[in-house]
Amino acid sequence: QVQLVESGGGLVQAGGSLRLSCVASGRAFGSRGMGWFRQAPGKEREFVAAISWSGRDTNYADSVKERFTISRDNAKNTVYLQMSSLKPEDTAAYYCSAREFIGIGTTANEYKYWGQGTQVTVSS
Repeated sequence: QVQLVESGGGLVQAGGSLRLSCVASGRAFGSRGMGWFRQAPGKEREFVAAISWSGRDTNYADSVKERFTISRDNAKNTVYLQMSSLKPEDTAAYYCSAREFIGIGTTANEYKYWGQGTQVTVSS
């Protein structure tokens, strides 16, 4: 079992930055691919970013490329999402997720464990 707890969400003005953190407890964090997804009201959950077990490989949704950076610290069982140049359309609940495997996944059904989410609101 893996438990995931996100933090770092909040209210920010357009153009601002936030850093989300996700602390994992349980088995084998360092052997799992990790991801961030988001869900806005009335919309489906969508992929944001993913990182492989080592951190060497990453993948981003087109909508966040060049603005968001995913990283991880396996010694701290933590994955991060640095968000810059935020836009109102980035407003959503952001979810951390963990795979059973070491590689990257870009769809929700590739992830087995999910956090409760942290709200990000970007004002115009």
